[in-house]
Amino acid sequence: MSMSKYIAVVLLLCVAANVAFSQSPRARDLGIPLDGEPGKWNAITDVEGLQVGHLTLISGEGRLMVGKGPVRTGVTAILPRGRTYDPVFAGWYSLNGNGEMTGTTWVEESGFLEGPVMITNTHSVGVVRDAVVEWQFTNGHFDPLPNEPDIFWALPVVAETYDGDLNDINGFHVKKEHAFAALDSAQGGPIAEGNVGGGTGMICHLFKGGIGTSSRQIRVDSSTYTIGVLVQANYGGRRSLTIAGVPVGKEIKDLMPKWDPLRSDEDRGSIIVVVATDAPMLPHQLKRLARRVPIGISRLGGYGGNGSGDIFIAFSTANPGAASRDEDQLIQMIPNDKMSPFFEATAQATEESILNALVAAETMIGKNGTTVYELPEDRVMEILKEYGRGVKEP
Repeated sequence: MSMSKYIAVVLLLCVAANVAFSQSPRARDLGIPLDGEPGKWNAITDVEGLQVGHLTLISGEGRLMVGKGPVRTGVTAILPRGRTYDPVFAGWYSLNGNGEMTGTTWVEESGFLEGPVMITNTHSVGVVRDAVVEWQFTNGHFDPLPNEPDIFWALPVVAETYDGDLNDINGFHVKKEHAFAALDSAQGGPIAEGNVGGGTGMICHLFKGGIGTSSRQIRVDSSTYTIGVLVQANYGGRRSLTIAGVPVGKEIKDLMPKWDPLRSDEDRGSIIVVVATDAPMLPHQLKRLARRVPIGISRLGGYGGNGSGDIFIAFSTANPGAASRDEDQLIQMIPNDKMSPFFEATAQATEESILNALVAAETMIGKNGTTVYELPEDRVMEILKEYGRGVKEP
């Protein structure tokens, strides 16, 4: 099969996956009590113009053969303004740095995110980063240097979490064309969650984890703004798992992963969180948003263990044209005194995004028979009722 035909097939599969997964039940559908008002899709794509794409790689079973499989991995792409090149104000924050998010030193220095945010597995960061540079050049997704139309430089933002418990991570199965496919398949509307894209082989609180998303609407004076969150959840121990204030992890003592080799219940793995908003915020304010992400994680029992890479980035799609090389800009910003509702919304949407990842993810068997079970939603709801936690009607 030619490369063009291959990518065309992949794109069709990505679109089909988005449609199929958007029809799956989510945390709110189960009646888990959650605060705040979500947007139309209850997804990061409620921020107008933002697009998300996934490329999912699942093949092989049984004994690990490095370079051959089993393969349980992928790539997720978030394009702040879709195909339009127009850098956005951004800020980032690391709760615990046992992980990677490339390009963030320039985000910190410049205050801008100049391309997509990509998420994949730990050992595929390099190939995805290089692919983004080529994709941006090929698609003209850059602002050339003055009088040099083909000259540009890029420091792509690529984040990771570790999927080596289920995936042949040292087989390097993510290729350039897979990053291209994730970028080219990006779209608005409902987003596939769970075992998709970069989240394919991830584990969360020792249940199957992966990609999740949510949003909140915030009213400030006469304006309505959106906060959207997308997570790649791959963190946490079972005992600490808390849902709606109930110690669910302590109640569900079975359905523990079947490791190869057997491992202990500890806070392992990482979480990447992307926060988007259409509210006019400057880089220092967006960093403040990113610093509120851990509040949402902690509601579910995450505490940023030593082995966890908990890294977050926030950006605003307001102030188009702010990165102009030539012209002074008049910039709008939310007053700091009106930021508190956005902080609360970020925590709420982060919490719900992780829950949506857990609810959407399905049991997966990976290398050497390693088995990670999906969250048993019926049992969760019974436990919430037993604790007298008011369960909202779906």
